[in-house]
Amino acid sequence: MIIEIHQKTTLQKPILKRVILFCLAVFLLSSCNNNIVYSKYQKFTENEWFVKDKAVFDIEIADTVTLNNISLMVRHADGYPYSNLFVFVTTTYPDGKILTDTMEVILADGKGKWQGSGAGDIFDFKVPIKKNVRFPLAGKYQFSFQQGMRVDPLPLIMDFGFEIEKSKK
Repeated sequence: MIIEIHQKTTLQKPILKRVILFCLAVFLLSSCNNNIVYSKYQKFTENEWFVKDKAVFDIEIADTVTLNNISLMVRHADGYPYSNLFVFVTTTYPDGKILTDTMEVILADGKGKWQGSGAGDIFDFKVPIKKNVRFPLAGKYQFSFQQGMRVDPLPLIMDFGFEIEKSKK
């Protein structure tokens, strides 16, 4: 009988180690995105971005103390015919104040090499646009993006995204 008990405990130790390692891995992987406040993509039908199709992101902000980094995310096909992307940005604050701006996103370097990461013929590019900023007011913000290129529809733009992440600073 003593031998049987000893065998059971030696078999239970590796299982216990595996369970602990699994729980630790789940904890570490789930804590990786704790800094993400908001992250969302808008998909465009048939990979064409029409001027009339604004990418609109409504965000409820409660924290006016923490510093944040704001990024745009562009997913496009390798055949995208331009090295850049102009967007018109409209920001609506909780108090109704509206700011508009024009931004240029450089998607390829001077030699035509796409920025970001690629898988096959699809490229994802995350563009930091503001670092270490605080939201001045708590409440609902709206960020609206309209493509500002001279072509309508703009071909081979698959998705356009917006992300707010807590600054690590």
